[in-house]
Amino acid sequence: MGFMKHIDKIYRLDSLLRERRTPISGKAIEEKLECSRATRDRIIQYMREMLSAPIDYDRERKGYYYDHAQAIRPYELPGLWFNAQELQALLACRHILSNISPGILQDAIAQLQQRLEKLLAHNPGITKPDLNKIKILNQANRSSNDAVFLQIATALFNGKRLTISYHARSDNQRSRRDISPQTLVRYRDNWYLDAWCHWRRQLRSFAVDRIDKVVLLAENADTLAPEQLQQHFAHSYGIFSGSPQHQAILNFSAERARWVADEHWHSQQQSQWLADGRYQLTIPFNDHRELLMDILKHGAEVEVIAPGFLVQAVREQIAAMQTIYAGR
Repeated sequence: MGFMKHIDKIYRLDSLLRERRTPISGKAIEEKLECSRATRDRIIQYMREMLSAPIDYDRERKGYYYDHAQAIRPYELPGLWFNAQELQALLACRHILSNISPGILQDAIAQLQQRLEKLLAHNPGITKPDLNKIKILNQANRSSNDAVFLQIATALFNGKRLTISYHARSDNQRSRRDISPQTLVRYRDNWYLDAWCHWRRQLRSFAVDRIDKVVLLAENADTLAPEQLQQHFAHSYGIFSGSPQHQAILNFSAERARWVADEHWHSQQQSQWLADGRYQLTIPFNDHRELLMDILKHGAEVEVIAPGFLVQAVREQIAAMQTIYAGR
């Protein structure tokens, strides 16, 4: 049965069963829904199997009713309804999510897939999409602990503080601190947690894969205004946050410009085409380390014009590489 075609009848039957104190006969249902007995039976079966509706039949009073005896609260229809194309899109999104972060929320995602596939099966003529036609190739993806990720997400959505054990890559130091989660960020194939650190009394970004242990606290998290988060995390280059203090000016070769001109590096980037066909990109940044990695991957196809310390950092990296390969 294509349930979208009968969605109005499902709502009407739900309303009938919720409003009545006594069972309603099958004949009365057919009259109220203006449908045949076969359609009535299909609708009842669909609501039982797919929508978990507690529809029972009283043989003595020969009527249908909602059995609320085992429920904590009265039954309600699910709040979301999808057509077949939307269900296909949801399955594709589930596939993408499971590939972006293998293992993360795997059990919950698997249950969602089963329910979506059941709903899709009730729409004749619409087949399950071949998800093997969607491929996602993660690069430099670092695995995270599923249990840790779930606890972080739970705290984030419920507005609670966390105590985390963190092993920082920058200085190889371990620390234990209380934080108020603000946002989870998927950046360059890895997850980061933006949070207010109560130890440092600052906004910080934590690599989720470097969080060893998590304890969910009873205290409510300190929630910062979206404008404050935007100013701190979004205005400077990459994951190294803070108000931008510098402007990097990069000149790309005419050949490389065919790619770079279509790329979005920063929300406040500026660009222009130079007279000789090269492409100039100006990017605000605070911490140059990540920007330096992006510059080096373009090799001789990019020239750093400013600032001077960034030019020097590139020179030092080139010199270091020359030392490694000297004499080979």
